[in-house]
Amino acid sequence: MEFTTKRLYLRELTEEDFPALYNVLADPEIMQHYSYAFDETRVRNWIAENMERYRIFGFGLWAVVLKETGVMIGDCGITMQIINGSIKPEIGYHINKNYQRLGYAKEAARQCRDWAFEHTPFRILYSYMKERNVASSATASANGMHKMEEFLDRRNERTVVYGITKEEWELLKS
Repeated sequence: MEFTTKRLYLRELTEEDFPALYNVLADPEIMQHYSYAFDETRVRNWIAENMERYRIFGFGLWAVVLKETGVMIGDCGITMQIINGSIKPEIGYHINKNYQRLGYAKEAARQCRDWAFEHTPFRILYSYMKERNVASSATASANGMHKMEEFLDRRNERTVVYGITKEEWELLKS
């Protein structure tokens, strides 16, 4: 499965994506809002888990690749996450720090949002992040999501949940 945007294409992750994805997920600066930065084993497991998600659900986190150069700069996609005690479809993204603040996360997440509403039965999509993760909050807002709830996670950190309904998305399209 492959999707294209103006500047990107998104495709299924493969084992060949390990070096580029390792540069993203093992970077403590990029992963500062995550529970930990990844080691080699966790990155390989991440790829394998997403390959399994494609097989089971037909979606997962996809490789984000620059059309112009073919460089893989991160991942973005839809995963089922436990958000404040309930399993919900979540749009997540991780972009290499050399390519952040250029709108790539927004562009990729928007494509994933559109694909999910067009190809799944989901009536609402979510993105959740630590309250201090201003960049991810901005990406969620830029894709039409609005804050729906807040909760304290198991580490007692405030987490915010953004969401958009299919009806809200349809209004954006018109």
